[in-house]
Amino acid sequence: MSKAPSTPPSTPLVSNVAIALNAVIAVVDGDRPEVLCVRGAPGVAKRDLALPYGPFDPERHRTFEIGVREWVERQTHVTLGYVEQLYTFGDKGREAPAAALSGGKGERVVSVGYLALAPSPAELLTEDAFWADWYSFFPWEDWRGGEPPILRERIIPALDVWAQRGKTADMREARKMRLNLSFGQGGFGWEEERTLDRYELMYEAGLVVEAWRDRETAGLEPPPGGAPGKTDAGVAMISDHRRILATAIGRLRGKLKYRPVIFEMMGSDFTLLQLQRTVEAIVGFEFHKQNFRRSVEKSGFVEPTGETTGETGGRPAALFRVDRAGLKDRAAAGLAIPRLKAGDA
Repeated sequence: MSKAPSTPPSTPLVSNVAIALNAVIAVVDGDRPEVLCVRGAPGVAKRDLALPYGPFDPERHRTFEIGVREWVERQTHVTLGYVEQLYTFGDKGREAPAAALSGGKGERVVSVGYLALAPSPAELLTEDAFWADWYSFFPWEDWRGGEPPILRERIIPALDVWAQRGKTADMREARKMRLNLSFGQGGFGWEEERTLDRYELMYEAGLVVEAWRDRETAGLEPPPGGAPGKTDAGVAMISDHRRILATAIGRLRGKLKYRPVIFEMMGSDFTLLQLQRTVEAIVGFEFHKQNFRRSVEKSGFVEPTGETTGETGGRPAALFRVDRAGLKDRAAAGLAIPRLKAGDA
């Protein structure tokens, strides 16, 4: 008689998992790239900053996108336009405060992040919502005035210490390579799309407040040096929200090069200088003006309106608008981004 196959040991079902929906809503106001934030989100202190977020309700939300649109409107009274899903975040120990979602301590939270773009900051009808410069969260990412001092004065030296404290030679070498690649050291150039890599490296090295807050539950080794105080490298956010914001910035910076999404952030008409300042604000460095102008005029994305404006402060500047037919024909193309080199005028 054949022996019945043995039954594999049962795996306990996980019942305390919640799905959070988070939105990064990005605009450029003049030369400031801004993100919509909320204070006093459910279950967190009034002073703590967050992205608009809330739990996914499978009974009420047919899709995640419907859910995130509803939560943004409920918390900020802003109606979303262009939206795309970013990534799903679920690292244990980085979801605090989980109690904000459904009241259970120790609940595991999986966050689904979204990126939304708009041409201007919407008027906010609640005091708990506000627009914040995204470089307040990542001051080392803005190179428009040259290399940010915080890199040489604090971040790179601290990361060098962290790299040297690796337990083995291989670990020390791997850490140093990550540092070089992420921050453009050792002959590697600065790559603006590596926003998340830089934040993650700083988190692992204990250079941001969130790492100290999460270190016990995330199983991190003690970071080098003392704990960062209120003058943390960038403004902290609840849960994994700064990580989600870093992901969104890196995604948008990269996408500008292969999709014409920048025009989701422009008004009905604009000057080429306004377009340039908008792209510069996002990627964090200045461009060669004439090269940028030539690349835009040849792109097929814009057309002159025949009107001018004197709002630029100098000679009247020609106004342009999006060429919708050109945008449709070149939907799989982005803008050439001519970075300004030292000595360029």
